[in-house]
Amino acid sequence: MPARRFRLDRPLIAAGHDVVMAAISYVLSLYLRLGMADFWSQVHGFVIEGTVVFTVVAAIVFWRMRLYRGVWRYASLNDLIAIAKATSVAILVFLAAMFLLTRLDAMPRSALAINWLVLLVLLGGPRLFYRLAKDRALIGLADRGYDARVPVLLVGAGDAAEQFLRQMRRPGERYRVVGLVDDDPARIGRHIHGVPVLGSVASIPEAVARLRRQGRRPRRLLVTDERLGAPALGEMLAVADAHGMTLARLPRLTDFESSAPGQVRVRPIALEDLLGRPQTRLDRAAMAHLIEDRRVLVTGAGGTIGGELVRQIAGYRPRRLVLLDSSEHNLYQIDRAIDESSPSLARTVVIADVRDRAALGQVFESERPELVAHAAALKHVPLSEHNPCETVLTNVNGTRNVADISRAVGATAMVQISTDKAVNPTSVMGATKRLAESYCQALDRAAGAAGAGTRFVTVRFGNVLGSTGSVVPLFQHQLAHGGPLTVTHPEVTRYFMTASEAVELVLQASALALGSDGAGSVPAQGRIFVLDMGRPVRIQDLARQMIRLAGLRPDHDIAIAYGGLRPGEKLHEELFHEGEPLIPTGHESIRLANPRAADLDQLSRRLDELAAHAVARRTDAVLALLHALVPEYRAPDAERAIAQ
Repeated sequence: MPARRFRLDRPLIAAGHDVVMAAISYVLSLYLRLGMADFWSQVHGFVIEGTVVFTVVAAIVFWRMRLYRGVWRYASLNDLIAIAKATSVAILVFLAAMFLLTRLDAMPRSALAINWLVLLVLLGGPRLFYRLAKDRALIGLADRGYDARVPVLLVGAGDAAEQFLRQMRRPGERYRVVGLVDDDPARIGRHIHGVPVLGSVASIPEAVARLRRQGRRPRRLLVTDERLGAPALGEMLAVADAHGMTLARLPRLTDFESSAPGQVRVRPIALEDLLGRPQTRLDRAAMAHLIEDRRVLVTGAGGTIGGELVRQIAGYRPRRLVLLDSSEHNLYQIDRAIDESSPSLARTVVIADVRDRAALGQVFESERPELVAHAAALKHVPLSEHNPCETVLTNVNGTRNVADISRAVGATAMVQISTDKAVNPTSVMGATKRLAESYCQALDRAAGAAGAGTRFVTVRFGNVLGSTGSVVPLFQHQLAHGGPLTVTHPEVTRYFMTASEAVELVLQASALALGSDGAGSVPAQGRIFVLDMGRPVRIQDLARQMIRLAGLRPDHDIAIAYGGLRPGEKLHEELFHEGEPLIPTGHESIRLANPRAADLDQLSRRLDELAAHAVARRTDAVLALLHALVPEYRAPDAERAIAQ
């Protein structure tokens, strides 16, 4: 076994040090109080006796108060407070002991106050110097590789910046802070751990120029303030790009506490940070009331939205969760994720296709779900355009199967996930999702008219960041291969939100519709909940931001190529049809649309006809009937002509 290295902060060594310092402090305090002549005259009087008593008392007090357990390597203000407490208790106990033994006749009382101060210095000083030596702060960060560290400029001079600066004083770290900027005028011109606050956030270009002249040009901007919004981050990204820097965030404070030297990793600015979406207010109690202790089934459980539905629903403790998907791999992945996060959750994993009515019927009869979330769909616009019959069978007939069987088994509600592409559709995908909306609307109106039965809640929203087949994973793949990033049209825009936010609002809308907020249900029979997607994002701007976030320059390091709108694509998406009157709800991020109503019996007959054509693969008949059933469905060529 290798020999253990000598360390001052091992418990027994630390305890011995403190006892020795206690003896020295008592002798030194008397010497300071009495002077040399009087001190030596009392050596055989109360000095020896008092030293022995005080040393014994201090040893007992320090041991009982566990002073020896402090790690000198990380000595801090808390350790100083602990030392002050222990010193005070030792002095008070010693005072009482000496009063009982000698009535304090010979010993000067003021020596005890001096002893308190001396002992505080003797106990705290070595700890401080030991930490400074370990951090190499005594010699000005004399780390052999200090100059080779990445120079960074911190944005924000608050607590997080101070903690990061302290962390970077340790040897072996990766970054060297050359300056700070902050919008608090009281901090500008001051120093934190010797690093100057150079100016305001708006003066970053001037600060960078100043540091460049000093030979300390930063290579990275590190944002320390989590409250900075998307506009400020977007401006900083542009500034960083203009000065050849990258932009990142500090690690979370908890990462500092657990990281070894050299292992602190900054966080990249996420794309969603630049979208400018405010924090959404959520009634989690209502969402819990919707799900808790209920049997819940999710179709398309392995997809982006379906998987996020599964994760969030699992957090609200359903009685049983049924995961249904036709993709074996996706289903395996989400089941494994739930097994890790909620291992005790009762669940069933089913490989099934929503197009298979018989298989669905068996699953629903066996599981008897009370809440059904229907996320299964074909969503890729160009692929759906080339496969209209398959898209009809999944998006229309599959939705009918789920809805009809949900009603047959007496489910409380079915939540239908829809898309902004269903508004004035120019694609097969959008038209089929509009038909799915119409069928669920008709069923919900029928339930409202009967005063009982399964409720059908339709929620419509736009693109989800990072979803399968969406533009963000495509851009990431193209970036990894050196570009170019392909954009269909310079002015094309889309609505975006994160999967997490979208699903939170889907559950919130469902709680509103079903009265799970405790305030009564929203009068929403046959209406569609539409999520507030904020402002549309120009895809060209999105591509440029992703290039900058990768530390590269648009049009220089990575090109952007324009290929024209693909089959079925729009130039701009819409969330509402012009004929849909908007109705506010109790939530600022959720509104109601009131599309035209369809007669359930007549719609069912036409959908039977559509399904028959799709099964027979009569593509022309399918497209003609889609146009008849969705009058606002425009041919793709019309939208491409608009974009020219």
